[in-house]
Amino acid sequence: MKVGFAGLGRMGLPMARNVRAGGFPLIVWNRSPKRSDPLASEGAEVANDPSALAEVDILVTMLADADAVRAVVVDSGLVRSLRPGTIVMDMSTIGPLAAQELARAVSAHDAKFLDAPVSGSVSVAESAQLFAMVGGDEAAYARATPVLDAMTKGHLLLGPAGAGAAMKLAVNAMIAVTNEAIAETLTLASQWGIDSERAYDVIASGAVASPFVLYKRNAYLHPETEPVAFTTALMHKDVSLARRLAAELGVRTPALDAADEVLDDAVRDGLAERDMAAVIELLSRPAEQPTT
Repeated sequence: MKVGFAGLGRMGLPMARNVRAGGFPLIVWNRSPKRSDPLASEGAEVANDPSALAEVDILVTMLADADAVRAVVVDSGLVRSLRPGTIVMDMSTIGPLAAQELARAVSAHDAKFLDAPVSGSVSVAESAQLFAMVGGDEAAYARATPVLDAMTKGHLLLGPAGAGAAMKLAVNAMIAVTNEAIAETLTLASQWGIDSERAYDVIASGAVASPFVLYKRNAYLHPETEPVAFTTALMHKDVSLARRLAAELGVRTPALDAADEVLDDAVRDGLAERDMAAVIELLSRPAEQPTT
């Protein structure tokens, strides 16, 4: 089973590497060709343009947003060159409406589409411990399972096209709110004079401890040395998608709305490419006093 992989960013590169390590023949494409060099040195084939990915059995995309996925799969003409039965598996965070649109475009050319976004950070991707939330055809999911196994610790088919994408937005909404809560908790403790390291020990040892809390410690406490795992700009994008979905479904999200306001401030304040934990920098600044 030959696998194509488009999108070798912070998450895509280790994911593609794990596909290769799983024993699958691999061809990769990235808009910035230099990102392909590590995989080329490990034996992967490198495509010069997306059209070269047409002869694969499974095409994985891991890109920034729906526009990027659409550009690679549809606008480039790649979808018209896919062989019947090819599976296009998008693992980006694009939202359910875009996933359903892509599913229609792919199925129109006798191929199959799965939306399979993942939960986890760069380090989790490197260790193949991601979790994939999948929407789409059950038979296509069964065929794609060996490739998913190479990149993840687990995966679950949640329903038809769009189900995985919708679940990912719900999960990222929870992460955004958790991110904001941690930042507020640390700031409040610090303002009382409690050492931030000890405050984090309390958070990580209490009822709200979670894998996210544990692996994000250095992002909050030592951002100057901790690599960026997920940027403020990307989380802001995902939260905007989640809020749009909530509005369409008539779901109130006051906590998510508040987290999005801070993310928006952080992006406008020059923190867009910093890790999302950088929202703590905004909270650490003195609050404006009301005028009388």
